[in-house]
Amino acid sequence: MTDSQLLRYSRHILLPEIGVEGQARIDRARVLVVGAGGLGSPAALYLAAAGVGTLVLADGDTVDLTNLQRQILHRNDAVGRPKAASGRDRLLDMNPEIHVIALEQRLAGEALAEQVAAADVVLDCSDNFSTRHAINRACVNAGKPLVSGAAIRFDGQVTVFDPRGADAPCYHCLFPEGEDVEEMRCAIMGVFAPLTGIIGSVQAAEALKLLIGCGESLAGRLLLLDGLAMEWRSIRVPRDPSCPVCGKDHAEATASQ
Repeated sequence: MTDSQLLRYSRHILLPEIGVEGQARIDRARVLVVGAGGLGSPAALYLAAAGVGTLVLADGDTVDLTNLQRQILHRNDAVGRPKAASGRDRLLDMNPEIHVIALEQRLAGEALAEQVAAADVVLDCSDNFSTRHAINRACVNAGKPLVSGAAIRFDGQVTVFDPRGADAPCYHCLFPEGEDVEEMRCAIMGVFAPLTGIIGSVQAAEALKLLIGCGESLAGRLLLLDGLAMEWRSIRVPRDPSCPVCGKDHAEATASQ
């Protein structure tokens, strides 16, 4: 590490759980953040500030005036610009020592699979079930840990799906695809601005812990936040042995390929 890096990240290095070795792991890491909106904004900002070597920011949307109430990655002069490009500029302005790749597209298919396979950790900061399920399948297939978050109105949730664990559940175990689940969007339901900051920050914290290899991740646990009462609940999320994405049949099929 350079003298500049040792100084910039000195408060991390002082922590015995991180130290120089842990900070070096952060510097060597590549993290994929899908979504540069309410959740992706604080998550990407903290990952960049922490020194993640390569951040890939994927979002096919453009900045709208209504986004600025909570999407702190973007400023007023970014309205009309692609979110990925606006986010890249802001992140590099804050920490020019990192590498930021802006993907101005909604990742899907082979492009999604390639980006997930290249990442050390993936953050799902999207806002729809189809994207979440696609990211989940890509992470399970590539064996990459996924940090998932959601926020709507005053309610938030965050967890980690880590396919490297023998009994670890995946997103499909918790929210089976094809079930009649109500799709809730901020544009219709509204969202409390600081809630996205809280959940996105937790996502960044979990991602950094996974990169460093310290502490206990949220794998197998779902954190639920009631923002009105400011109360957290933690519930266990078991693996569904018959899950078509991560269950026994899928694992056997993958192993035979």
